[in-house]
Amino acid sequence: MKLATIRTESGTRAVKLEGGTLVDLGYDDLGPYLAAGSPDPVADAPTFASEDADFAPVIVQPSKVICVGHNYGNHIQEMGRELPIYPTLFPKFAETLIGANDPIVKPAETDALDWEVELVVVIGRRVRRATESEAADAIAGFTVMNDISVRDWQFRTVEWTQGKIWEASTPVGPWLVTPDEVGGVRPALRVSTTVDGKIMQDDDTGTLLFDPVALVQYVSTVITLNPGDLIATGTPAGVGHARDPQTYLVGGETVVAEIAGIGACTNQVVTDS
Repeated sequence: MKLATIRTESGTRAVKLEGGTLVDLGYDDLGPYLAAGSPDPVADAPTFASEDADFAPVIVQPSKVICVGHNYGNHIQEMGRELPIYPTLFPKFAETLIGANDPIVKPAETDALDWEVELVVVIGRRVRRATESEAADAIAGFTVMNDISVRDWQFRTVEWTQGKIWEASTPVGPWLVTPDEVGGVRPALRVSTTVDGKIMQDDDTGTLLFDPVALVQYVSTVITLNPGDLIATGTPAGVGHARDPQTYLVGGETVVAEIAGIGACTNQVVTDS
């Protein structure tokens, strides 16, 4: 099943893809829909044409966005770090999120804007200190994130958050895809980034050091996870910061962050006026 949150003339709406049609699920976005237990749409629910969809962030106001650094071995190596014993966590906030096809505005304060495609776990039920089976059951599905990073701000200190939370910087969506569509709660899917058609990242989510179930267990030990919360599982090798010479987004590029079976965030980079 594929779900989304779209923008309409009357506000955002949670929808389900049926054939080529988007069926209204009766909620403003997927967050409250998941909190309500993911009910079926009512008979004669409003519909929208999928080809005209204006995608909002798949979850508009998650109570928390937890990101994982250093979760692909090849990315850890390119960044000159050691393999972690535990997941490396940092937060994002709802204000950072944009739709899957919205422009990425390059902040005027940086000359080191970078891309990071990531598989994102979407939480479907409230969970705390989850067992393995509880963690698996709490996964509503998966979506795509481009964890756009402001590298010069990120590395001002040993703590990364200031380089990761720039307002309206992070595409997420377009779809929430349920686990049954992608091989379960530990999917092995091709994950890639292209910039103006050139492949920059190309890997498989099956190589994650800490898989989605393990991450739900770990994070839920620290804090309660609520329906609609997001866990971004990390990025593979190929980021601009680790290239020789280093390569960053300057404005005008088209960046496509894609995960097979889930979808793609396709975004034009524009300069902050």
